Amino acid sequence: MAGGKQTPRQKMINLMYLIFIAMLALNMSKEVLSAFGLMNEKLIESNIAATERNTAFLAGLAEKASEQPEKYRPLKEKGDQISSLAEGFNNYLEGLKSKMTEDTEDIKDYETMDKGDFLDNNFFKGDIIKPEGKAFLSEMKKFREGVVSVLAGDPSFKNISDDVIKNFNTDKVTNRDGVSVEWLDYHYKGFPLVASLTKMTQIQADIKTTESNVLSAMLQGELNKQVSFNNYTTLMESPKSAYFNGEQFDGQIVLGRKDNSTKPTRVELTLDGRKLGENQFTIEEGRVKLKVGTGAVGEHKIEGNLIFAEGGKEIEVPVKSSFVTVAKPKSATISADKMNVVYRGVKNPMTISFAGVSDNNVSATAQGLTRVKGSQYMLDPSRIKGREVTINVTGKLPDGAAPAKDSRKFRIKDLPRPTGAVSRQSGAIKMQRNGLEIATISAEFEQFAFDLPLTVNGFSFKVQGQPTVKVRGSKLDGRAKSALRKARRGSTVYIRDIEVKAKGVNIKLKKVSPVLIELTN
Repeated sequence: MAGGKQTPRQKMINLMYLIFIAMLALNMSKEVLSAFGLMNEKLIESNIAATERNTAFLAGLAEKASEQPEKYRPLKEKGDQISSLAEGFNNYLEGLKSKMTEDTEDIKDYETMDKGDFLDNNFFKGDIIKPEGKAFLSEMKKFREGVVSVLAGDPSFKNISDDVIKNFNTDKVTNRDGVSVEWLDYHYKGFPLVASLTKMTQIQADIKTTESNVLSAMLQGELNKQVSFNNYTTLMESPKSAYFNGEQFDGQIVLGRKDNSTKPTRVELTLDGRKLGENQFTIEEGRVKLKVGTGAVGEHKIEGNLIFAEGGKEIEVPVKSSFVTVAKPKSATISADKMNVVYRGVKNPMTISFAGVSDNNVSATAQGLTRVKGSQYMLDPSRIKGREVTINVTGKLPDGAAPAKDSRKFRIKDLPRPTGAVSRQSGAIKMQRNGLEIATISAEFEQFAFDLPLTVNGFSFKVQGQPTVKVRGSKLDGRAKSALRKARRGSTVYIRDIEVKAKGVNIKLKKVSPVLIELTN
């Protein structure tokens, strides 16, 4: 040690320290690379589940568009555009990731993915961005601007548009030294291969999240529109369609939804231009029931507004209806009590009468039509091969006058597709594991006028990554519960192939729609 010289032993100790420090740095680097790799695996797994959810969303939107085209077709067109943009960008990224790892022997050996040569050579030439790098930025821009363009004009999508602009922004970035650098340089130049792979998988996750958010907002937005007073119209109900001179018109104006929550705060109506007083109508269960004279022979117009309070402001629902006062009956009144069509497979209640003619002097005939009592009939079109049925009505008039005759055609429709449900929740839902384990699987005809209960006799139970279990009855059996307990948090569970039976229905029912469940614990 004299004169500052080190002994061979001291030199050896110093060398060992250097080697030890290098080994620590090397191990830390390997741990970081492995952490990126594990993160990439988790993102890929999450993206697979997101793809399944988005596919289910699109399928549900397509089904609703076929059943209610006026409401849901515009939404489906937007959804298809978003899905096309998402699929195109996702496929581009997937192809780029494949090229990045094509020379890697084991794509899960993350500790060997410490080089960034591929993207450094593919995207850059010195400080210049090569065409391949510009293509990557172009795909980002195409998706970003494409989504914003599709959602433009609808304020309900503003938050989603803002997130897309933020998450897929490629403007220059200020680094830790305060220097402004190109976005592509900042995120991909000189980075290890595994880090770049993980970043691209995260972009794919952002793509799928965007698609899911848009589809969810579309369905929720349409639901809000359906329950909003802005989308209601008024209907005229009356016991008969024509009235004689001197009778009191006892019809009632109703909204499409009848309950106490639809009670208007103010009524402003006129009959043939004359304002109705408060003693000429009453409000009962959301209906405005009129008490006015029928007036002279001819058409009488009821117009004005029903005013409702909504969101701290008044909403006016316009009323524009009419009724006819006639001197003597010339046409029959034929109506379906439930709807303006009849359904195959069930007995449809009908009211058939001639205004001013007693029920015992009215006769009606049609295939499958039977009289219950008075003006009440039942029509069962199950054996009718065509898509229409004609009801012929004859009314015997007094004083030897020639009988009054009339007929009416009704469209014959099949029963709608039943909707599957878990604890009365349908579609794509979230549920805790213990709640699903004791839940009841059910099915019903949504928004269907008939009270037609369905009994569930069995279903298929599928946990993501596990075999399908066939279950008898309406609750999970032992095998299904065992599969459920093996599922991980966030896993997707499918309830499908639901077997149902409806009492009194003599035709085969349509396939029940499935239920998709995301486990929350």
